[in-house]
Amino acid sequence: MDIERDLHMAEGEGDWSYSSNSRRQEIVIRETKPMIENAIKEVYTALLPKTLIIADLGCSAAQNTLIFISNVIRVIADQNKCSGDGHVEVQFFLNDLPGNDFNELFRLIQNFKRLGTTDEMAHVPPLYYILGLPDSYYNRLFPCESVHLFHSSYCLHWRSQQPEGLEAWRETYLNEDNIYITKTTTPAVVKKYQELFYKDFSLFLKLRYEELVYGGQMVLILCGRKDEDVYNGYLNQLFGLVARSLQNLVLKGLVEKKKVESFNLPVYGPSVVEVKDVVMESHLFKMDHIKLIETNWDPFDDSEGDEVKNSACSSTNITKLIRSLLKSLVVCHFGETILEPLFKEFTYLVAKHLEKEKTKAAIIAMSLKKE
Repeated sequence: MDIERDLHMAEGEGDWSYSSNSRRQEIVIRETKPMIENAIKEVYTALLPKTLIIADLGCSAAQNTLIFISNVIRVIADQNKCSGDGHVEVQFFLNDLPGNDFNELFRLIQNFKRLGTTDEMAHVPPLYYILGLPDSYYNRLFPCESVHLFHSSYCLHWRSQQPEGLEAWRETYLNEDNIYITKTTTPAVVKKYQELFYKDFSLFLKLRYEELVYGGQMVLILCGRKDEDVYNGYLNQLFGLVARSLQNLVLKGLVEKKKVESFNLPVYGPSVVEVKDVVMESHLFKMDHIKLIETNWDPFDDSEGDEVKNSACSSTNITKLIRSLLKSLVVCHFGETILEPLFKEFTYLVAKHLEKEKTKAAIIAMSLKKE
C-alpha cells in the first residue's frame, strides 16, 4: 500500500461521496470556529503582513473547505476595517494528496466565487487567491518562514504508511484478523502503531515549524480517543466492526483470509496526553489551547440523549461516512467488487452495535504558536 498514491476520499457528489458525507467534519469546524478566528486575529495584529499566507492541509474536496475559507475572509475583512490602514490580501493554499478530487474542489471554489458568498459580510472582503497544492504534508511544502497560519481538520490521525513489521517471516501476519487495534491486538503491534504516530507527528511539527513565520500559528483537528486505554477508542470500535465485516466475507468465500490478515489501516487515534507529549518533547511550539470534542457516531444525529432513536437509519449514515473514507484503500487492496458486500455487512453490524449503546466519536482540537 502506497499511502501517497492510494489514499484519498471518495470522489464526486453522489450518495457515497465524501462531499455528501462530511457533515460531522462540518460540525467540528463550526465548533472550533472561535479557535480559528482567534489565531487569525493574533497573527494579523502581531505581524501586520501585506499578504497573509494560509494553508489548509488535507483539505479534501467538500464544502467544509469553503466554510474555513469564508471564515478567514470574514475575519480579515473585519480586521482590515478595524486597523484603519490595513488592506491585507490573502493567499490560500489547499493541500491534499495527489489522488484527491481537486477537480471537484476547484468546481466548488468557482461556485463560491460566482455566488458572491462574501457579499453578505459587514465589511469589504479582502482580495484573496486560491491555489491547489497536491503533496503529502509529511514532506516540506513551503519555503522557510513563509506561512502565517496552518489549518488541518480531520487529517492528522492518518499515518504516512502502514506500521512496518506487521508481517513476520514466512508470511505470518502479526495483527491476524484485525485491521487496526482491537482487544486481540498484541502489545507489540500496539507499540508499532504508537511509534509510527510519534514519528509522523514529530516530523509534521518539525516541517511546519520550518515553514511558519515567527508568531505564526496552527489550528489542528484530528480524531483521537477519550482516555489513555489504547484499546478503548472509538476508532477501535468502528474499525473493529469493519474487520468483523471482512471476516464474515472470508467465511462466505468472498475474500481470501490472507488478504484480510495483510490489511492494516494507516491510522492512529491518540489521546490528548499523547498529543501533548509529542508537542512538548518537540520544544518547537507553545500550545495555546487543546480540547476534546465528542460527537455522535451518526453525523446526522444531533440529539443529546444516550439512546439511538433509529439504529437502521443511523447505521446507514455511519456506513456512508466510513465508506467515503476507506473506499480508496479497500479497492486498492481487495478490488472494487468487495465494496457492496463489505459495507452491507458493516451496516448490519453497526445497527446491532447501536441497539446496545450510543457511542461517541472523540475529536482533539488544538492551537499551537511558533515563538
